[in-house]
Amino acid sequence: MPTEILMPALSPTMEEGTLAKWLVKEGDTVSSGDLIAEIETDKATMEFEAVDEGTVGKILIAEGSEGVKVNTPIAVLLEDGESADDIGTSGSSSADAAPAKEAKEEAPAEAKSEAPKEAAKAAPAAPQGADGNRIFASPLARRIAADKGLDLAQIEGSGPKGRIVKADVIDAKPQAAKEEAPKAEAASAPAAAAAPAAGPSADQVARMYEGREYEEVKLDGMRKTIAARLTEAKQQVPHFYLRRDIQLDALLKFRGDLNKQLDARGVKLSVNDFIIKACALALQSVPDANAVWAGDRVLKMKASDVAVAVAIEGGLFTPVLQDSDTKSLSALSAEMKDLAARARDRKLAPHEYQGGSFAISNLGMFGIDNFDAVINPPHGAILAVGAGVKKPVVGKDGELAVATVMSVTLSVDHRVIDGALGAELLNAIKENLENPMVMLA
Repeated sequence: MPTEILMPALSPTMEEGTLAKWLVKEGDTVSSGDLIAEIETDKATMEFEAVDEGTVGKILIAEGSEGVKVNTPIAVLLEDGESADDIGTSGSSSADAAPAKEAKEEAPAEAKSEAPKEAAKAAPAAPQGADGNRIFASPLARRIAADKGLDLAQIEGSGPKGRIVKADVIDAKPQAAKEEAPKAEAASAPAAAAAPAAGPSADQVARMYEGREYEEVKLDGMRKTIAARLTEAKQQVPHFYLRRDIQLDALLKFRGDLNKQLDARGVKLSVNDFIIKACALALQSVPDANAVWAGDRVLKMKASDVAVAVAIEGGLFTPVLQDSDTKSLSALSAEMKDLAARARDRKLAPHEYQGGSFAISNLGMFGIDNFDAVINPPHGAILAVGAGVKKPVVGKDGELAVATVMSVTLSVDHRVIDGALGAELLNAIKENLENPMVMLA
């Protein structure tokens, strides 16, 4: 029987992607592990490997197609002895074709006049189980389940890969969940009423600028994701901000001396490398601040996994340097350079930019004195780093002097870290940077 190749979920949060490029064509023979396509997610372009072996009988989704939902059939693989003629008789059908095909084959003759109305009805959105995992069901099955008050989480699918099809729900009995629906709807009503009002629509904004020249820039997947996540962060994460000035003269001198000694090895440490190390060690010194928000609980992390914002064309990545507290400055420097280079090429794997408990955003190289960064959920905090500039300072002896001062702002999630704890963390970061030799002890 022909095998459908489905749009893969290349990260835990991926719901759709762009089929950027096919690496095979119809008639090609593939084996398990062969690269067959390039899939563009909101963050990266990744290569997709074949799971089964066979011949590519038909490509269902053309390369360059955007917004292809996860689990949508994108091609059909034929086994030995099968031909393209067998595709039409395959027991499975594509997600998009399923509603029309099933409705046409199963509808009684006397109901044919109602077919256009039925086809126009939108199928309910793909449901989720109690564990948060998606439940895969054909649109027709979802619509029938909704009409009958069925809980799809309680139904075992008989279709390909456990997909729930019409036959699974047609004779199923309504669950008690239907009886509880009014209560659930009533309970959710206050939350819906309290939701913030949506902004003006695209058409409304366009009308404001009618008669004025402008260029319309289409949002790609990355920009849509950034907009959604940062809007969510500012609306749902209770930010508060702590600011400190850090004197860098001792660090700059120490860095210069180290780089002279490391020159023969081709290693050149940046100020940002020291900041990463300082934050990682501070999280170990203040372990209660090394935490993330997990909905109804806080997860206290053991290792210091520090994310660093990297600007790329059209957006940014936050690659994560795991176990930063245990790595040498030269190791952190090499890893950061590698992650940043692959981030700009959009070649990072999901596990390389997901996770972490703390982030750093450094705009000092752009001449920014100070700024407030937005927390990247579920992180507990993010450090915004400004430029090091010469400023007059009063020394411990009361004498006026000139020092290189860097302004930093710690944005903190108040659900995870309280004010005093955040202040303790920021003070530990400051102590590490103003006494850089301690970081090597």
